[in-house]
Amino acid sequence: MFRPLQRGLILLFAITTLSTGCLLNQYDSDPLYRSKQLYNQSEDLRQARDEWHRFWMNDHPSTLTYDRLTGTVGP
Repeated sequence: MFRPLQRGLILLFAITTLSTGCLLNQYDSDPLYRSKQLYNQSEDLRQARDEWHRFWMNDHPSTLTYDRLTGTVGP
């Protein structure tokens, strides 16, 4: 009973270690190519943030007026 649990824990540890980039690096070792990869990743995150603001309609101009209203009817 202990042996399958031990193998499962070792497998889980191996999967999490490989997915975090500890053994296999996420980026290239060439500095020029790595900078392109980082730039593309940051550009994707910026576009996702803009899309989030567009979804919540935070990027539209305000429809509120800056003029104070007195509430009187006038010309």
